[in-house]
Amino acid sequence: MKINQKCVSCKNCVPYCPVGAIMPSDKAVQIDQDLCVECGVCYRAQVCPVNAIYQPELSWPRTLRAQFSNPVAYRHPTAIGGRGTDEMKTNDVTNRFKHGEAGFCIELGRPGVGATFGDLEKITMQLVGTGVEFEPENPTTLLIDTKTGRLKDETVRSERVLSCIVECKTDEKRVAEVLKALKGASKTANTVFSVGIINRCKDGEIPVRSLLARSGFQTYPNGKTNLGLGKVEN
Repeated sequence: MKINQKCVSCKNCVPYCPVGAIMPSDKAVQIDQDLCVECGVCYRAQVCPVNAIYQPELSWPRTLRAQFSNPVAYRHPTAIGGRGTDEMKTNDVTNRFKHGEAGFCIELGRPGVGATFGDLEKITMQLVGTGVEFEPENPTTLLIDTKTGRLKDETVRSERVLSCIVECKTDEKRVAEVLKALKGASKTANTVFSVGIINRCKDGEIPVRSLLARSGFQTYPNGKTNLGLGKVEN
């Protein structure tokens, strides 16, 4: 996003930037192009009295900023809306995560911090070492070599986004190993990230909870229980 010479420095747009990229000034407000994630919030808010905020034409690799940050921007070749695949709660239909497996959803950059694809690479390289299986239709998977975790195109490493999501799965017995790797990655990634785990219930219990407790990881079970209403019957 950019601001043109019409700006009257009313500063109405400043609080709307989720990453603090809009810099107030007595003469004219400016947008820090390095910090801007092209989410378009300041433009869509329509708070500028003189319509000074505009979206310039973006070129590669900056187009990735809008694709991952702007909910109304053009989507990835997967045609997936959002930063990840269909929500994990659709598992009764997709059957992505079977009994004995655990799925991971690692979201980088939220809330209000942002992340670079260089941060993403640090996470995925750590995950590769644990032998996880990356979700093939996850937008971030389009950018990385799933065998090494490295970015396919190094020119995207410094591109910033509001957030990005890594989805993968593994045998539930390796959950503690994956979390240990993520804990190591948290020391090198220059952003914040949250970790969600999905695991099919067995006899009314969540198998990985006891595994995590024995490994010293605290869980916060604020997830959703699927009633199976979307299940397809043959």
